[in-house]
Amino acid sequence: MTAIEEMSDTQKTFLEKAAARYIWWKTPNEILAYPQKIFAQVMNIGVWDDIYKLVELFPREDLLDVLNSADIGQFNERSWHFWHNRSADKIPPMPGYLFSRRGFAKTLSLGQKYFAAV
Repeated sequence: MTAIEEMSDTQKTFLEKAAARYIWWKTPNEILAYPQKIFAQVMNIGVWDDIYKLVELFPREDLLDVLNSADIGQFNERSWHFWHNRSADKIPPMPGYLFSRRGFAKTLSLGQKYFAAV
């Protein structure tokens, strides 16, 4: 993930506007420390113009990092499928919980491999 210090003024301006629009419950200064959260919100619920700007301004690897490290509930099913169809040939299962006789375990996505953390 590109660090905020390494971003251009155009990238920072976009993130500030996107943070105010999609993560309104936090101040831009609070959320700018976590650009991946802004990326995820735009990727999940963003309008087409914002999605286009995100793809235009940031490297593909940053967007893939957001997908590969997504938390449970961070993406809806439609957005999950859209971004994986755009970037890969296989759509992995969404992050979620596995239930068993021993209780439940969070499913973590690490790249294209999936592990259950007990």
